[in-house]
Amino acid sequence: MTTSINIDTKALGGASPAQLQSWDAAHSWHPFTPMTDYLASDPVMVARGEGVRLQDIHGRWYYDGVASIWLNVHGHAHPALNAAIAEQLGRIAHSTMLGQANVPSTILAKRLVDLSPPGLDRVFFSDSGATAVEIALKIAIQYWANRGRPSKRRILGFTNNYHGDTMGAMAVAPDPIFHWAFLDLLPEQPRAPYPYWYHAPNHIKTDSQCMEYSLDAVRKIFEAEGESLAAVIIEPVEGAGGICPAPRGYLRALRELCQSHDILMIVDEVATGFGKTGSLFACEAEELTPDLLCMGKGLTAGYLPVAATLATGAVFEAFLGERRNTLFHGHSFTGNQLGCAVALANLDLMPALMDSLAPKIDRLWGRLAALEGRECIGDLRGRGFMVGIELSADPPSRRGFPPDLRAGYQVTDAARGRGLLVRPIGNVVIFMPPLASSIEDLDAMLDILVESFEAALPKLAEQAKSIHRG
Repeated sequence: MTTSINIDTKALGGASPAQLQSWDAAHSWHPFTPMTDYLASDPVMVARGEGVRLQDIHGRWYYDGVASIWLNVHGHAHPALNAAIAEQLGRIAHSTMLGQANVPSTILAKRLVDLSPPGLDRVFFSDSGATAVEIALKIAIQYWANRGRPSKRRILGFTNNYHGDTMGAMAVAPDPIFHWAFLDLLPEQPRAPYPYWYHAPNHIKTDSQCMEYSLDAVRKIFEAEGESLAAVIIEPVEGAGGICPAPRGYLRALRELCQSHDILMIVDEVATGFGKTGSLFACEAEELTPDLLCMGKGLTAGYLPVAATLATGAVFEAFLGERRNTLFHGHSFTGNQLGCAVALANLDLMPALMDSLAPKIDRLWGRLAALEGRECIGDLRGRGFMVGIELSADPPSRRGFPPDLRAGYQVTDAARGRGLLVRPIGNVVIFMPPLASSIEDLDAMLDILVESFEAALPKLAEQAKSIHRG
């Protein structure tokens, strides 16, 4: 990577790199970050971005190999997106949507309805993926209460899915590592096995076996508890669960089960939406319309915090009539004009970007084939631009490395030293670059990624042998 010593002092806010590092260590509390480890490390501090690269406060450049945690679509400092925010700022930055409307959010709602699966014709804006999910859960529960069936208030979720860290989102996807302190506060919700073979029992080895195993579990829960179930919530591709894609056809089969048992279906496309899987929404590939669809992250191309929950007309109609039927939920920045303006500019850029994806996806997976079957690589999986590479101490048994070995970080640290920022989730190394990455960008990133695995795997293999001996 090119190293620059010409740092714009304005990009550092008038402080020196040493001051910024000191203030960060003294005052910042970082999300999903073990702070003891962080404070003992030499973390990257970003000063600016350009295209698919980020520059740190010392002038070093890195490829953004996780699209700033799955957000960025068109690259950093894109002129059309920057201009949309500046133009809107000249009019108004924000006004409330409580009891009134604004121009950008109204146009964006219409655009999202036109682009989303048919039948989703109401849009509730919020400010993060977790809030989009929280809204969907509240809508689903109140939908049945408004229809005179208040006993339908439980939500079926799937193992290893992740929907956010607010209380409702945690309740439908509790994680013993992330959420251990809150587990006894969460209402008990039923869960079914997510349909991905690597995390299923060892006798399951194919997509079809995995589909039937999961759908059979869902059927049994529906038959036993259907009268208490308001909805099912699912990710088309598990994000924080390790980039595990549901088999083709699973979402459609689940939709049919929901309809036959009078249960709403919520699809969480916060991570998968806006091109990540190769289609604008993962639902498109299965030609299905859920009752509720959650979106965020790529909605504003990763620029500003805007999310949305889309609902069918039939769901919306249950909230009309009596005042008590109202969805009493909101956020101070709902429908923020700056965020909606950049989201509209993002949507203008999406058609050309979507047309460019197929050859890039082919190149991405063709290059990753070099890692298949390598020692300590248990699974190479994903869809479109979403890639998860799972490290295993014993691939045949699907046995992972213990957390204290920080197996994923052994790879990502090697990548950082070579100019690529990627981040692991446990034993899974995630690679999810901006969709606008060129073939040349992808080749450069994949060169580094493969080299980083090659650098880390010998030590991991030795550690795996020690685990077997132990």
